[in-house]
Amino acid sequence: MKIGKKISGGLYHASRKRKHYDNTGQSRVVKLGNVKAKEMRTRGGNSKVVLLMADVANVFNPKTKKSTVSKIVNVIETPSNRFLARQNVLQKSSVIETELGKARITNRPSQEGNVQAVLLPESK
Repeated sequence: MKIGKKISGGLYHASRKRKHYDNTGQSRVVKLGNVKAKEMRTRGGNSKVVLLMADVANVFNPKTKKSTVSKIVNVIETPSNRFLARQNVLQKSSVIETELGKARITNRPSQEGNVQAVLLPESK
């Protein structure tokens, strides 16, 4: 049978209409490039800065317990989807190559206005 119809051929009726808060926002993809951010209005009239493009990351070194700003050279791998690494998409858990070495992104750049990463042990 067609979707939305009963086995008898009758229609299913929705319990209510869609509300404005049910709508999903447009997906934001953060790519590697010159820094480009945008301020968005959020629920309750608040605002947040979201990232659209980035070329620097705040890289934390666990050995020295220091954080430094480093330039992102390339996206090496993205565990959730290998095609995103080919497109240089920055997202949480992506492994990036920085000037300091390989690092893993620990935050969600599409929700926050920066890129936070932790240096991986096999790096310098």
